[in-house]
Amino acid sequence: MPPPIAIIGGGPCGLTLARLLDCKGIDYLVHERDESEQSTHTGGSLDIHPETGQRALREAGLYDEFKKYARYDDTVFTVADKSGKKLLRIGQRRDAPEIDRRELRKILLHAIPREKIKWGHALKSATLGEDGRPVLHFTNGTTASGFKLVVGADGAWSKVRLLVSPETPHYTGRSYLESRITLENPHYPTLTAQAGAGTSMAISAHKIILTQRQGDSSYRTYFGLPVPEKYFQDKANIDLQDPQKTRDVLLSTHFADWAEVHKDLIRHATDFRAWPLYSLPEAEHLGWKSVSGVTLAGDAAHLAVPNGEGVNLAMKDSLELATKIAKCGVENIDQAVREYEEDMFPRGAKTIREGNVMAEIMFSEGPEPLVELMTSFGAGSE
Repeated sequence: MPPPIAIIGGGPCGLTLARLLDCKGIDYLVHERDESEQSTHTGGSLDIHPETGQRALREAGLYDEFKKYARYDDTVFTVADKSGKKLLRIGQRRDAPEIDRRELRKILLHAIPREKIKWGHALKSATLGEDGRPVLHFTNGTTASGFKLVVGADGAWSKVRLLVSPETPHYTGRSYLESRITLENPHYPTLTAQAGAGTSMAISAHKIILTQRQGDSSYRTYFGLPVPEKYFQDKANIDLQDPQKTRDVLLSTHFADWAEVHKDLIRHATDFRAWPLYSLPEAEHLGWKSVSGVTLAGDAAHLAVPNGEGVNLAMKDSLELATKIAKCGVENIDQAVREYEEDMFPRGAKTIREGNVMAEIMFSEGPEPLVELMTSFGAGSE
């Protein structure tokens, strides 16, 4: 017999849920698309908040391990304009340390029994069987069924979502172009002297340059642009397979009038990767009619434009769902899901709304709206 719970997705959301269920003595199985733990991952640094991500790690008994990798000095956040003038610098006062996504995943993976994860299981589709319970169809040709609950923690393009909701993500009109500057890069000594710890953001003409230090001391730089959805797929616009041509387009078309300090980030950028920004539709009340044996968590439930809350709310979802299942018992798992969803829906709707507001502020004509917002939160310049 299969375990009562199947978790689709082995990211921070799914693995947090798995660890919490493990702590509560509830059986489960994680299905992850990667072939192994060593599979290459994209993704930068995450700030983990006290009442959401950190709380979940405490409940999972992993907070002390988390602290070994948490970077409290990288909570510094600087806002500048296109001339390079720094308008705001927030000090190291927030209890929201940074950790690389891969390190967080490693902590969670190592806390879960190996036999509880089925690698190489990318979900192709999910259907409802004759008994009304989900049947999972994987791209490797296998199927699985008989679970009391399937949790879709499979991200923005969740296949499980289709069992409970017809909503699909829409393009927000904005994209990031991610790049790297490693320690071996000739610009690295200059950049580390200029940027130092934490995150730096410059805004002008609805465009962004965001630079963030990583756990290995390298930097990721994100060039935010208001471009069509397929812009980076059309080589007539930009050819990401040709780094020099990509740099030339950025310098001549998008950031031609920015200061040299910003242009240097383009001239030395490597490893370009497009990141179009999607969101689920904004609604006053996110939600769907509860479906027996199915629920969603994290981006699968409430994908929003990045606003600093994504992974934190995903881990909170996992904590709340595990808590409800433990309280109601596996024999009453549908009741646990209904209670979880009742609490999750308004939380998800709020983060989608806040993500849209933050996108408007970040992709403004200039940095002043962001400075004003940060100042309203009590943040001051050092």
